[in-house]
Amino acid sequence: MDSSLRSEPSGMPLAAAIRPKTLNEFVGQGHLVADGAPLRVAIEEKHLFSFILWGPPGVGKTTLARIYAKALNADYHELSAVSAGKDDIRKIIDSGSLFGPKILFLDEIHRFNKAQQDFLLPYVESGQLTLIGATTENPSFEVISALLSRLRVFTLKELSEDEIKIIIERTNVTMDDDTKTFIAQIANGDARQALSLIDSTRKLYATVTVETITQSLQDTHLRFDKGGEEHYNTISAFIKSMRASQVDAALYYLARMLQAGEDPKFIARRMVIFASEDIGMEDPHALVLANAVFRAVETIGMPECGINLSHGVVYLSQAKKSKAAYYAYGAAMEDAKKFGNAPIPLKIRNAPTKLMKDIGYGEGYEKYTDEDLLPEKLKGKKYFKNK
Repeated sequence: MDSSLRSEPSGMPLAAAIRPKTLNEFVGQGHLVADGAPLRVAIEEKHLFSFILWGPPGVGKTTLARIYAKALNADYHELSAVSAGKDDIRKIIDSGSLFGPKILFLDEIHRFNKAQQDFLLPYVESGQLTLIGATTENPSFEVISALLSRLRVFTLKELSEDEIKIIIERTNVTMDDDTKTFIAQIANGDARQALSLIDSTRKLYATVTVETITQSLQDTHLRFDKGGEEHYNTISAFIKSMRASQVDAALYYLARMLQAGEDPKFIARRMVIFASEDIGMEDPHALVLANAVFRAVETIGMPECGINLSHGVVYLSQAKKSKAAYYAYGAAMEDAKKFGNAPIPLKIRNAPTKLMKDIGYGEGYEKYTDEDLLPEKLKGKKYFKNK
C-alpha cells in the first residue's frame, strides 16, 4: 500500500494533517458520497473502474481518490500531469506489487497532451491500470474522446460556507465565530485555501482572528494562487468587463491572468462561450472570430498568442450584446426536461422504410411552411425573442 494512505506524520501542513481517511469523515459532495450515492456504493462494494473527478480546487478530489484506493486495498500511485511523463507511467506499469489492483491518481489530467493520453489508453483499456483523473477543467474539452469514453465522470461542487466551517472546526485552532465565518466566506468553496490561510496566519501571528487573517492576506506570498479565489475572481471580472463593453478593463484582466500563468486555452474557451451567450445574434461573426482566436492559441502558444487573445477581447468587448439565443436555448431545455419525448409530428419524421411511409411518416411535408412544427403539447411556444 502507498504510504500516502497511512497515518500522516506530525509537522505537516494543516490541510494534510486533518485529511479525512474514510467517507464518514469526508465533508461535502453528498450527491456522490451520501448513502446510496454512486461513489459511496463503489467504495463500499469495492467496484473497480476508471473515472475522473471534475471540480474546483480544494473540494476533495485527492481525498476521495485515496479513500477509494484504500477501500480496494490497491497498489496506489499519485502523479501530477504538470511534471509527469510517459516514463513515470512506464515505471508504475512495470513495478511489481503484492497488493491489489494498480491505481494511478493523475492530478491535473488536463495538462497531459494528446500523445501522453494516447499512451495511457491501452493500459486503461486492458485493465492493467485503473485511472483516477482529477481536473478543474471540463474533461469534454481536455481529455481525448477515446480515453474519456472509458472513464466515468463525477462532478464535484464548491463547498458551502457551512461545510467549510465544519472543516475549520476540526483543526482545533482557537478562533471566534466571526473569524470562522470570515474564513469560510473568503475561501470561496475551497477547503485547502481555508486551511492554508489558518496555517499561515497562526505561524505569523500566533493567534487567528479577523484582524490577523486580514494582515496575512496583505502579504503577497499568501495570496491565493490561480487555482483558488484569485483565479475565479479574475475570470469573473474579465467576463463582466467584456459584457459591459469595457475594453480597457477586459484587456487589463486578460494581461493579469496571462502574467499569473493562466492557461491561455482556458481564457480562449471562455471567450467562445461568451460570443454565443452574451453577443449571440446581434453579431453572429463574433463566434467565428472567437473560434479563430481559440485555434490561434492552440497553434501559436505563449507568449505570442496573447496578441491573438487581445485582438479577440477588443472585438468581443465592442460588439453589440444580446442574450436572446442563450435564453431561448434555456427555455427550450426546460420544456425538453418537462415534457420528455413529446411525439414529433408525423409529417416531419424520417421515413426510410415503406412501412413508415404507409403509416404516415413524412406525409404532407413541405420544405417551406408557416405551420407550427412543434409537438402537439408545445404548439404556439415562442422560445426565441429577438428583442
